[in-house]
Amino acid sequence: MVNVQISPSTSSQFEPSIAVNWLNPSVMVVVAVDLRTGPAAIGLYRSIDAGATWSTTILPTPAGFASIESPHVDYIFPNSFVVAAHAFDSDGLSGTVVTYTSIDNASSFGPPVIVNQGYGQFVNDDQVIVTTDKAGSSPFFGNIYTGYTHDYNTQFIPGNTIFFNRSIDGGNTYSAPSLLSSVNEFEEFPGMAITLNGILIIGWITQPPDISEFNTRTSQDGGTAFGIETRVTPVVVPPSPLPGYQFRCLTYPVMGGDISNAPTTRGNVYAVWQDFRQGYSDIFLSVSTNFGVDWGPPQPITNSPAGSQNFFPAITVSPSDGAVFVSYYTNRVNAPNLDVFLATSRDGGNTFTNTRITTTSISVAGLTLIGDYIGNAVVPQTDRLVTVWTDTRTGTENIWFDDNQ
Repeated sequence: MVNVQISPSTSSQFEPSIAVNWLNPSVMVVVAVDLRTGPAAIGLYRSIDAGATWSTTILPTPAGFASIESPHVDYIFPNSFVVAAHAFDSDGLSGTVVTYTSIDNASSFGPPVIVNQGYGQFVNDDQVIVTTDKAGSSPFFGNIYTGYTHDYNTQFIPGNTIFFNRSIDGGNTYSAPSLLSSVNEFEEFPGMAITLNGILIIGWITQPPDISEFNTRTSQDGGTAFGIETRVTPVVVPPSPLPGYQFRCLTYPVMGGDISNAPTTRGNVYAVWQDFRQGYSDIFLSVSTNFGVDWGPPQPITNSPAGSQNFFPAITVSPSDGAVFVSYYTNRVNAPNLDVFLATSRDGGNTFTNTRITTTSISVAGLTLIGDYIGNAVVPQTDRLVTVWTDTRTGTENIWFDDNQ
């Protein structure tokens, strides 16, 4: 196992996301917040040799905005990638969701397309994720789905809801937004999963001081309509910052669907989150075997020592054999320093093995932000995982990569 630095040491980068071309896995694309030009921008890092070397560039900030952040990337058959992000004004308001699309294996990207516009103190769209339908059994194959936190009345009595948009033309245009969550609750950061037949499940976690729980809604028709809200589980939201740290630690769901033809797991949906129910932050998983209709009991998956802190999970499910991969930060090795670990299940989430990804523990002393998530992606042909995270071993927050084989 070799950790590879893929972003420059001369400035800070954080919040990485990664995607792999499933037909040509030599092509990998990573995006992250990149500060090398001053204001926050989207750094794009591309490898055409399966992660051995990386080129770097900056995606242009949309006209009329001062900065852009919270990037997320996914792959679309055969040679396309889509990047979603949150663009905002110099006062941090008017947050607008935009996407960039490449049809040439990330050699170039088209101009940003507005998904949902923000407006001053009244609408700020943030914490965006993008998921594409790659299920071979899906009639909605190729659809692009964006989910995000829709903050409204941000300077008055603020509210947070979960919104959704879809594109059925490769990211050229997007549907009108759909409100998925209740305006009577406060939500953070959606998670999305696609399973067999293109069934789409979107989840979120309601935040304190209200009752905290993981809820989902499901679409059977490619995101045109969604069913009733379903509760996965109550959640005990970890404090932010975590005990002993200074960086914020948002609690949000990540989700994955099994689109493989593995006889015992095909169609499974996995819900993953960090939870403080044991008196420390640990990573929990719940499984649905009926496309999100109901959910099994939550189970911790890290086998980490009691009292350790485990957080920022990222999940990927292999389309080849249904293996479940969850990467996460933990301080189990050399607290208060952090490491990245990988939890792997090959029996539908019943059992997990945990292995260390980082070769050197990460110091976060004095940091108030380490980015709010990490990323991973699968290489289906070899059923291996690739992971990206924020690392400080150079003395600066940079993006590092590992091929976990």
